[in-house]
Amino acid sequence: MEFSHKSVLLDEVLEGLQIKENGIYVDGTLGGAGHSSEIAARLGSQGRLIGLDQDADAIAAATKRLEPFADRCTIVRSNYEEIGPVLRDLGIEKVDGILLDLGVSSYQLDTPERGFTYKEDGPLDMRMDQRSSLTAETIINEYPQQEITRILREYGEEKFAANIAKHIAAAREDHRITRSGELNELIKAAIPAKMRREGGHPSKRTFQALRIACNRELEVLESTLDEMIELLSPGGRLCIITFHSLEDRIVKNAMKRAENPCICPPSFPVCTCGRVPKGKADPKKPILPSEREMEENPRAKSAKLRVFVKREV
Repeated sequence: MEFSHKSVLLDEVLEGLQIKENGIYVDGTLGGAGHSSEIAARLGSQGRLIGLDQDADAIAAATKRLEPFADRCTIVRSNYEEIGPVLRDLGIEKVDGILLDLGVSSYQLDTPERGFTYKEDGPLDMRMDQRSSLTAETIINEYPQQEITRILREYGEEKFAANIAKHIAAAREDHRITRSGELNELIKAAIPAKMRREGGHPSKRTFQALRIACNRELEVLESTLDEMIELLSPGGRLCIITFHSLEDRIVKNAMKRAENPCICPPSFPVCTCGRVPKGKADPKKPILPSEREMEENPRAKSAKLRVFVKREV
């Protein structure tokens, strides 16, 4: 299957990045290079795009798509948490813009063998980076029941986390759970029929939680945002597209922290900590897809774009 993914909020991202012809830009979640191909097309011969992705299929697809711009593109197979070391290896100190699109690609969702989808039977894989040893199957079969409950509750905001974990623990005593189809049936049995009818697909939240845990998604995001802001040149821009409240909350808080880093007690009449703002979120509120985009691409419905602009010196 071809690696395809309709780029969400494309025009809004390009506006948010305000691409300079000779600027340096990083796409930390390269995917099939939907956003990156448009960024590269706006760069001159002195401009540069660095694309990062941990998925081998994405790297192959992006390399092919970016062939017309090979003179200005560098593609690296790596998680964006390694953005600092990657840039240092390339001799780059500061960049003019960074993009993260935290959505799962259409290719990953629509390829049952990757294990991301609950709509078709497939192996319980869910690894973005297939070099990793941790799969969803490992979590389901080897993690303690209490830890599975925590993952489903925290990362999936699943009300029936404890009961789903109980059904999983009981089933794995008999045999190893290896297929998404069987996990679907266990989830279905653990959720009351009335709630299954009202809340969309009963497996959606559990699969989201397992994917997040398997790929350390929230941990990586939270640990990297401050560094990305530091890597921006004065006036540089950070654009991040999120798809659920857990991600958006992390991004919102990091931008707020960078905008107002003062740690002085509220009772202090003046700031004495000496911490100055690193920039500001612009606009203050997230940018949402248009009605037309949501109609044309249903996967855009939950997308939010936040933009942070680095302070000019």
